[in-house]
Amino acid sequence: METSSSRHLAENIRQLREGRGLTQQQISRIAGIPRATWSNLESGSANPTLSVLTRVADALQTRLEELLGAPRTASRHVKAAELFARKRGQVEVRRLLPEALPGLEIERMHLPAQSSMTGVPHTPGTREYLTVEQGEVELTVGGELFVLARGDVVMFRGDQKHGYRNASGREAVAYSVIAFAPAAG
Repeated sequence: METSSSRHLAENIRQLREGRGLTQQQISRIAGIPRATWSNLESGSANPTLSVLTRVADALQTRLEELLGAPRTASRHVKAAELFARKRGQVEVRRLLPEALPGLEIERMHLPAQSSMTGVPHTPGTREYLTVEQGEVELTVGGELFVLARGDVVMFRGDQKHGYRNASGREAVAYSVIAFAPAAG
């Protein structure tokens, strides 16, 4: 008897594989599992072990939770108010994506005039990228000062002290991309 969990798993695996433009044969090879096993997973007739699910998640570059949760619709309109946002002093930081991408975080920072924010050092090996959309932002990284105008980008190690400042009398908007270091395993 097929359960809602096995239906969710089957649909999610199929959607993710097709979204990557891969055949069952190609993805089963990447995952290191027999094609027949993959076929059974997509049909909902498999009862996979945790080891198999982990291989499937790794091959599809996703989390186990995404494999097991309710399938996502092909498209979804997310209102700005639904996106995770927080205030750090006067600076508003809002995530740009409603769902997590493994190892990646993309945020929009709104810096009112004369505002600043201290960044949080991440795990060793993390890379950060900062670009300015509007205004001018001063970035201090490991004691070095960068002044970014519209369109400028600074790449830096995210595992060191850093901070953001809008020293002007106008608001500034910047985008931060954080590429987290892979977990040691």
